[in-house]
Parts: sequence; structure tokens; C-alpha cells
Amino acid sequence: MEIQEHYTGHVQPGGAAARRRLDALTVTKISVGRMDNNAYLLTCRRTGDALLIDAADDPERLTDLLGHDEDRPRLRTIVTTHRHPDHWQALGSIAGQTGSYTVAHPLDSEPLPVPPDREVEHGETIQVGESALEVVHLRGHTPGSIALLYRDPVGHPHLFTGDSLFPGGVGKTRTPEDFRSLLDDVENRVFGVLTDDTWFYPGHGDDSTLGNERPKLSEWRARGW
Repeated sequence: MEIQEHYTGHVQPGGAAARRRLDALTVTKISVGRMDNNAYLLTCRRTGDALLIDAADDPERLTDLLGHDEDRPRLRTIVTTHRHPDHWQALGSIAGQTGSYTVAHPLDSEPLPVPPDREVEHGETIQVGESALEVVHLRGHTPGSIALLYRDPVGHPHLFTGDSLFPGGVGKTRTPEDFRSLLDDVENRVFGVLTDDTWFYPGHGDDSTLGNERPKLSEWRARGW
């Protein structure tokens, strides 16, 4: 599989993956499926252990992303950010092939095709080799939507937001109450505690930074979506 080493945050359906090299982790982003879902492979550079965020679709492409060489990453964990089917179509296949440990929030675990080996709550951590990801529960897009935060000790934070936060707004909600819940959580648990240089990676489309989006928060609340 072709992998672009110059990371911009943009990938295309059927196109090359994009890899970002941090001091302790690599982040590899790929677009899969008919709904242009993003899947993220995080690999510990010291141990070779890996974690996949959203085995969304196209199990063949995800398998190719892992590679076939002896030194390929060892996929230990698959995290599902939320219950919507476009984010777990390949979960059963990839978990079955690799024997990976599966993780989700308990409020979103019931619809998944593979019962989570671990259910996580807000504030818990998930290991990727020698690095830790913090679970951020963002209530509203679905009851159990989670984001994963990596605090790079030698750089800026990295936040994987699923469908809870995108460039230009929060994720889709079904009721005004759900919208207020999601925006409140995004304001308090994301923008309220993380710096403007935090890079975030959504479940669809391009990446952004909190600094780019922060000035728009009041506009999002006023428009109601």
C-alpha cells in the first residue's frame, strides 16, 4: 500500500494512506468504505505494538495497512469510537484475523458485532505500547461516543474525535438536547482543557486544530448544529 510520508491530514477514498511520525508514535490515516470513513493506526515506535481506531470498513485495505512483513506492527487493540455501523463494518474481520483486544464505551457496546473485551469510561487510559491514550466521553452524537487523547510529551496534544467534532462543527445529533449535551462536553472536556495547538483527527474528512475552531464555538451554539 502506498503511504504518503508528508502528512497533511487529507486522504481520499481508495487513495494512499498518510503517515505522521511523532517521537513515540506513528499515526497512519486511511479512508475506507463508501462513507469515506477515517481509520487511524497508531504504532508505538519502540515496541511495534499498534492500536486501530475504528475498523470502519474495507478489511482488505486495513490488512494491507498493517502490512505483511515480519516487522509489521502487532495490532493489539481496536477501539470503536461509537456505535454507528459505518465505524465498525470491518471490526469482526480484523479482530478475528489479529486476535486484537476490542474496546468501546459501555453505552455503545450493545450494537457492535464483537462484544468489547474492555468497556472504558471517561478518564480511563488505553495503552499503545509505551504510550497512553486518555478516554474522553463526549455525550450527544451517540450516548457512548468517545474521543482518544494522546498528550505527546515532546510536542502538542493529538485528539481522535470520532464523529463528535469536525472542522466546522460538532457531529450530527437527533434532538436539541443531544446537541446541547455534545457541545457542552466539547466545550468543557476538549476546548476547556486543551491548548490551541491540539491537532484533532475526525471520523470523516480532513483534520484541524482547536485553535482554528475555537473562535466558532459561539456561532455553533447559536445556529443549533
